[in-house]
Amino acid sequence: MTVYAYVDGPLGEMLLVGRLAGGGRAVLRSLSLPGQKGAVAVEEGWTLAPEVFGEVAGQLGEYFAGRRDRFELPVASDAGTEFQRRVWRVLEEIPYGTTVSYGEIARRVGSAGAGVRAVGTAIGRNPLLLVRPCHRVIGADGSLRGYAAGLERKERLLAIEGVLV
Repeated sequence: MTVYAYVDGPLGEMLLVGRLAGGGRAVLRSLSLPGQKGAVAVEEGWTLAPEVFGEVAGQLGEYFAGRRDRFELPVASDAGTEFQRRVWRVLEEIPYGTTVSYGEIARRVGSAGAGVRAVGTAIGRNPLLLVRPCHRVIGADGSLRGYAAGLERKERLLAIEGVLV
């Protein structure tokens, strides 16, 4: 059963989508922001169930308040291609308050050189914004590049983490 909820935050109303798991919790499949490229839209047959996203909402609140530097949530791992999942696993390893370049991600997944573009595409298809911190990936020259939810939001997230002052 697909469940969803909306959670307010400083970047706008976030849409959480998941599947119901044991213990009345949701396994998170998607977290998106208003106006995000490729964002999931609520589909007919999905169930509005904010009560099963309490843990997600709580951890997001702590993150935005500067009291959480890592998410510890059950997330679905069946989305994307094998290459995308490799890239997304590398994203999950980027520590809070740090950034890495697209080229470095490509190197870590064994796809340096021309593979940087493929890495950028995989990052752009990350269904778990914030939780899987694609906002921590920047250009080789230190510039902010590409963020499905907009560069202004990327900048705000990096400011929350103390990367930008």
